[in-house]
Amino acid sequence: MAGIGFELRKILKRDNLLSLMQAYSYAAVISSGPWVLSIVGILIIGVMSYAIVLPNLLIVQFQVSITYVIAGSLIFTGPFQLAFTRFTADRLFEKSNDVILTNFHGVTLALTVVGGLIGLLCIVFLFPDQSVMYRLLLLAAFVIMSNIWIATIFLSGMKQYKEIVWLYLFGYSVTVAAALIMRPFGLEGLMAGFVIGQALLLMGMTILILRNYPAQRFISFEFFERKKLYPSLLAIGLLYNLGIWIDKFVFWFNADTSQAIIGPLRASVIYDLPVFLAYLSIIPGMAIFLLRMETDFVEYYDKFYQAVRSGGSLESIEEARNGMVETIRLGIFEIIKIQTIAALLLIVVGDVTLKWLGISTLYLPLLYIDVIAAGLQVVLLGVLNVFFYLDKRRIVLGLCIGFVVLNLLFTLVSVWLGPAFYGYGFAVALLIVVMAGFVMLSRTLGVLEYETFMLQ
Repeated sequence: MAGIGFELRKILKRDNLLSLMQAYSYAAVISSGPWVLSIVGILIIGVMSYAIVLPNLLIVQFQVSITYVIAGSLIFTGPFQLAFTRFTADRLFEKSNDVILTNFHGVTLALTVVGGLIGLLCIVFLFPDQSVMYRLLLLAAFVIMSNIWIATIFLSGMKQYKEIVWLYLFGYSVTVAAALIMRPFGLEGLMAGFVIGQALLLMGMTILILRNYPAQRFISFEFFERKKLYPSLLAIGLLYNLGIWIDKFVFWFNADTSQAIIGPLRASVIYDLPVFLAYLSIIPGMAIFLLRMETDFVEYYDKFYQAVRSGGSLESIEEARNGMVETIRLGIFEIIKIQTIAALLLIVVGDVTLKWLGISTLYLPLLYIDVIAAGLQVVLLGVLNVFFYLDKRRIVLGLCIGFVVLNLLFTLVSVWLGPAFYGYGFAVALLIVVMAGFVMLSRTLGVLEYETFMLQ
């Protein structure tokens, strides 16, 4: 995301309130991306459809279907997101720009074919009682979303940040509008509206990519060569996304905490809505994360390694290293501060918000703990990002393994303990992993100069 960071720094150099607000706005949309925006879109479509789409169960079926599409596509493409980012970065460093677009086509083709086959088997054998149109739209949504995640990763290194922001806003505006226009057709109409909006978003992303990367041939599968793949990145991408969703799966497929919605898809009424609302609170924290990491931290990071490579003085190296440490501390502190403010704000308006959405206020305790957990997830993302910059993939892999195991274990325990403990499994797992990440990050930064010079 260095290109985005470069553009954000240019905005901040104007040094006025308007430029600061503009930078944070762009950072919020870019960092939130289609995941959080899709949650907003699903909620808006649901709220505005209750008076028209009858029975209301159809709206729930739509929301649950799209939620599974998002979760499934994120986990499915997880192994390729980080690995393809690294592949692209390596090719840019080698100045082999002409192979980037061809490999993007190769990756998306592979994911489309494999994802399409997996999705086809699922809709044929798991949804025998649903309409053909619903099944085809579900398959299309899964394949399109899988490609959107890869395109989003690809676009993260581009400098056309304004185009990316407006493209996201346009895509999800069309998604909501199309779903609302087609809602008289029931479940299939809502699904069709979502697919149309996401297809237009993917088309816009593809146009941006084609416009900015040259290519001498159309497609290449160089990315899949063993020497250019990073198994640790494949595993990290899979485990991180699995860790985010595994507590939801526990609640969805536990008979005591969920109910059947459509086909094999289940939902947990008591758990899902508070989690979705809590994720809306991470937008400010994600903006802080992107702005700090891609501006201040990257600046000191570049100074440090530039001084090392050019034979800079010990004083300049230590100054850059201290700047990195201070920026990390400040960035994490600001994330915690802004997420605390978001949590306090939600505590104040949570009761009114739930009543406005027609949700029982009995969900409030779960909403509060989910807001804390979502904030911890942003902090974890910040810590992992620093480790990625320092190329500490083993540490990241260990943290992700711990995240998956602890989230699964503590969530199972919270379900066993009863409703008063729902949500604590996710929060406690994140708290432990974040604390472990802080300890390892402190140790890593403490020996950074030694490892840079002595372990080469």
